[in-house]
Amino acid sequence: MKRIALPLIFSFSLMLSALGQNDPIVMKIAGKPVPRSEFEYNYNKNNTENVIDRKDLEEYVDLFINYKLKVQAAEDAKMDTAQSFIDEFHTYRDQQIRPLLVPAGAEEKEVRDYYDKMLAQLGGRDLRLPAHIFLLVPQKAEADVQAAKKARIDSIYQALQSGADFAELATKHSEDARSAQRGGQLTWFGPGQLVPEFEKVMYELKKGETSEPFLSSVGYHIVRLMDCKQLEPFDTLAPQIRRFLESRGMADRLAQKATDSLAQARGLTPAQLLDAETERLCAQDMELKYLVQEYHDGLLLYEISKTKIWDPAAADTTALQEYFKRNKKKYAWDVPHYYGMVYYASRKDDVKKVQKLLKGVDESQWTARVRDAFNKDSVTVRMESPRLYTKGEHAVLDSLVYKIAEGKTRVRQGFPYAAAIGRQLKKGPKKWTDVGSQVVSDYQAECERKFVEELRRRYQVETYPEVIATVNKHD
Repeated sequence: MKRIALPLIFSFSLMLSALGQNDPIVMKIAGKPVPRSEFEYNYNKNNTENVIDRKDLEEYVDLFINYKLKVQAAEDAKMDTAQSFIDEFHTYRDQQIRPLLVPAGAEEKEVRDYYDKMLAQLGGRDLRLPAHIFLLVPQKAEADVQAAKKARIDSIYQALQSGADFAELATKHSEDARSAQRGGQLTWFGPGQLVPEFEKVMYELKKGETSEPFLSSVGYHIVRLMDCKQLEPFDTLAPQIRRFLESRGMADRLAQKATDSLAQARGLTPAQLLDAETERLCAQDMELKYLVQEYHDGLLLYEISKTKIWDPAAADTTALQEYFKRNKKKYAWDVPHYYGMVYYASRKDDVKKVQKLLKGVDESQWTARVRDAFNKDSVTVRMESPRLYTKGEHAVLDSLVYKIAEGKTRVRQGFPYAAAIGRQLKKGPKKWTDVGSQVVSDYQAECERKFVEELRRRYQVETYPEVIATVNKHD
């Protein structure tokens, strides 16, 4: 990853230092003050009623210090100067800032403009609700194909003339599958929304009338006009138009338009404008300021955790093996387990062939080996991914391994022969990979604890208990 020395125009440290006397300092991390308002924002956001693992104030102080230490370490490592970080941070930040630049009433104007276009498109005509029976005639169809379609549509029309039900005929014969399910009924249309031949016939009909068969650019139709109406007033349609425009990205379009317009008026690039507007708006709105800072610090926390803890720990198989050996008792169990793979064969002989194929092969390669040997041209063996099974969890495995009568083998259609390959584990896992995800997670947690301990030694931390005691207890 290419890293560049590009400081963020929006400086959080400067922003925090501008706080007034009514916002005392609760702690200092590496010499940087943390105002009470910032701590309260984070504490309250992470301790709402719907948070499962709520923390009391004393517990949260330690968690918050660890969080700020990791962010400080990430900044010292220049992770915030990487272009990839800057781009991602700006993406999140701009999602909050750009909508705030949209002028008041812009959305209402967008909705009104759309309604006015609808009125203009109607040109004084009404809206029509047609139903049709449709037979597709492909472009460049041979004469005999078109003649056959013509004969068929004429036959349907004769049935209508003889009193047959339009909806029933549409359901049975129309080749427009979607409208056929509704007895041929389409939706409301105005001028310019349909092929010209269809629109011409639709506007010539009176309510309840049915047309003779006619040919359009796509095929033969018989049209019945179900209803007609004038366009509803703006106030009636406005909510529906708004929902439609929102589904088409109205908010993002207006935000981009406002950003570009303001940037041009001030002689700035859009990026420069967003930097300036972020600083201005955050100075006015503390909640917004800390939300933007949350994006900034959260991305740094993720980056340093991934780089310094998660990825190295997950990749160090030697350390994972050693951790597993030191903590093996932790992973013991009372209920028998089975590590392996359940598979289903279309031919009986393939059951033993799979067993022979995989003998001595590392479990991580099972799926690929079976796929290459049995499923290249056609699928003859279906597999479930190798994993750890608990007794009583999987009916097929229980019937195969533990001979549990209630877990009778379920036959898959076309693959009647079920089998399992693997290892029974009665008291606990034999290898760290038997419980790999749990071992990785636990080892990562241990690495994180050591990392935080190292950060505590590296950076000075000062807390002010008398100020912390006033959190959420002041005017």
